[in-house]
Amino acid sequence: MPPTSTHAAQSGFLRSVEQYPDQVCLRWDGGTLTYAQMAERAMRLANAVGDTSPVAILAGRTPTAYAGVLGTLMAGGAYVPLNTAYPADRNRVILERSGASAVIADGEGLAQLPAILTETVPETLIVADDPVDPPVPIDARHPVVSPRDSRAAFASRTTVERDAPAYLMFTSGSTGVPKGVAVSHANVRALVSRLSARYRLTSADRLSQMFDLTFDLSVFDQFMTWEAGACLVCPSRADLVNPAGFIREHELTVWFSVPSAAMFMRRLGGLAPGSLPSLRWSLFCGEPLPAELADAWSAAAPGATLENLYGPTEVTVACTVYRWRGEASRPQCIHGIVPIGEPFPGLDVMLANASLQEVPAGDRGELMVSGDQVTLGYWNDPERTQAAFVVPPGRSAKYYRTGDVVTRRTPDAPLCYLGRMDHQVKILGHRVELLEIEAALREATGRDSVAAAAWPRTESGAGGVVAFVSGGPVDAPGVRATLALRLPPYMVPRQIHELPELPLTANGKTDRRALELLLERREP
Repeated sequence: MPPTSTHAAQSGFLRSVEQYPDQVCLRWDGGTLTYAQMAERAMRLANAVGDTSPVAILAGRTPTAYAGVLGTLMAGGAYVPLNTAYPADRNRVILERSGASAVIADGEGLAQLPAILTETVPETLIVADDPVDPPVPIDARHPVVSPRDSRAAFASRTTVERDAPAYLMFTSGSTGVPKGVAVSHANVRALVSRLSARYRLTSADRLSQMFDLTFDLSVFDQFMTWEAGACLVCPSRADLVNPAGFIREHELTVWFSVPSAAMFMRRLGGLAPGSLPSLRWSLFCGEPLPAELADAWSAAAPGATLENLYGPTEVTVACTVYRWRGEASRPQCIHGIVPIGEPFPGLDVMLANASLQEVPAGDRGELMVSGDQVTLGYWNDPERTQAAFVVPPGRSAKYYRTGDVVTRRTPDAPLCYLGRMDHQVKILGHRVELLEIEAALREATGRDSVAAAAWPRTESGAGGVVAFVSGGPVDAPGVRATLALRLPPYMVPRQIHELPELPLTANGKTDRRALELLLERREP
C-alpha cells in the first residue's frame, strides 16, 4: 500500500492496516470487518468518488459509514456527514451548503435520497454501497454507481495539504440554518496525537460507538480506534436501550458518551456497583456531568478511570479534560457539576470579558481557546468566521470564542463550566445560571434527568422559572418547598412538569427549544 502523508487524518488507519491486517476493525449487528477488509472496502469507495470533494455520507452505524469516511479521505476529499434520522429538508440544506456533489449511501440512506434530491439539488453522484432490491428509483439526473464495480486499488491521491479540510461538520446555527465547521487534517492529527499519548490505547481495546457521524464526538471513536489498531463496536437498536448489557456483552474497555446516556442507564438500574468490570476508561463529553452521576458510574466501573472532556466542534472534538477522583473532587465542583479541568498540552485558554480582556481568577468569563486544534472556520462564511475566530487585544494568536461561561475559583483551580452565554438569563432583573437551578433540582428530586427553563419570556429576560423532571411522579409542592430553602424566590420554579422522558436533540443533549415549544403550547 503506497505511503500517505503523516499529517493526513487517515494515516493512523493505514499504519494499523499494515500492522494488524487480521485484527477486527469494526463490529456491528451484522458482523465484523478486519482492518484488511475495511481497507479494501474503503479503497473501492475512494475509486468510486474519485476527485470529487466534499463527499456526503448518508448512513447509519453500518460499514458504509466508516468505509465512506476512510474512502473519502483516501481520495483526498473531505467528508460531510448526513443523518438518516434527520428530516429530508435538513439533509438537503446540509448537502447544498456543503457543495458536495457526491453522496455515499447505505440501504437506509438510499431509500431516503429521493426525498432529499429535489429539483433544486444539482447533479449529484450517488455511490450505492449497499444496494437494495428492488433498486430505489433515483432521478435520472443523478448517476448511480456501485463501488463493487471498481477494483480495490489505492486512490489516486495519497498526499494532502495540512490545512485541507478532512470533514465538514454542520451544527445548529443561531439563524436556524445549519453552519458548517471546516476541520483540517492537521486539526484531527493534533487531537489524535495528544489523546493517544494520554490514553495509550492498544490493539486489544474495544471502543463504544454511541454517536452518529453528525455528532463530532464520533471523530474520537473512529480515529482513536484506527490509530491503535483497536476495534470499534457499534450498538444495535436493542443495545441502545440496554447500554449496560452492550458494554458487558462485548467486554468494552473504553466507553465514550454524553452524560445523558449514563443517566438513562442509571434510571434502568444499569449502574449497580461492580457491574461494568471490563472498562478501563470511562469518558464523557457534550454536556455537563453531574458529580452524583460520576460517583455512580465510578462505582459501576471500579477498574476504569473516569474523565470529563469538554470542547466545541470548532476546536476539534475536545480541548480540556478533568480526571474524577471521587470525594477529593467534590470541593472543586460548582453547582454539583464536574469541572472541565485544564486544556490539553499545547493549547491555551483565556477567560475573557465583553472587551476580550482576560478576567482575574475568581471571575467568570467567556472561554476562548487557541492552538493547533482550532479549526479553519465556517465553511463559505467569512463574516461569521471573522466574528468567532479573533485575536484578542495584546495577543498574537487567534482564539476561538466558545460562547461558554467558565470560571476558576483560584489561579490553580480547574476550569468549571457555568453555562452558555445564551443560557445565562435575566429573571426579574437578576442574572441566573439555569445550571444552578438544575443542580438543586437533582438534589431535591433524586433524579438525573431534570431541566429548567426561563419562562415566561419577557422583553428583559423572563418572569420566572419552570422545571421539568422525568422518571416518574414527584411531590411538586414538596420539591418547591425544598428548593425555597436553598434558592432565592425568583429562582424557585413556579411549576414542575413531569415528562416520561426529556426531549433530546439528535446528539443526545437536552433539547431546550423543544421544552420551550411545549410551554408555548400549554399557554392558554
